[in-house]
Amino acid sequence: MTRNIGISVQAPKSECSDHLCPFHGRLSVRGKLIEGKVVSSKAPKMIVVQQEAPKFITKFKRYARSQSKIHAYKPSCIDVKEGDVVLTAECRPISKSVSFVVVEVVS
Repeated sequence: MTRNIGISVQAPKSECSDHLCPFHGRLSVRGKLIEGKVVSSKAPKMIVVQQEAPKFITKFKRYARSQSKIHAYKPSCIDVKEGDVVLTAECRPISKSVSFVVVEVVS
């Protein structure tokens, strides 16, 4: 049984017993939604998501690409590999560097 997390995303098809899963556990999501590309998925329950955004430089009147990386928790019911585009939602701090959780695989 999946619970409503308050975001209009597609719930995962598989069930899990992870207590840090927003759909099947007790973790609540709030705050920012970040969409980005998975750069690293070597850790068993954590991924690194890279977000790219154009940044305007006024001196040269041109755009430059800026990028930032965030660490996100990966629940066991969501299958993610490197190169996927995922949607992550902000949650309470899970560890020192992890404050986001994967909610949906976009492509």
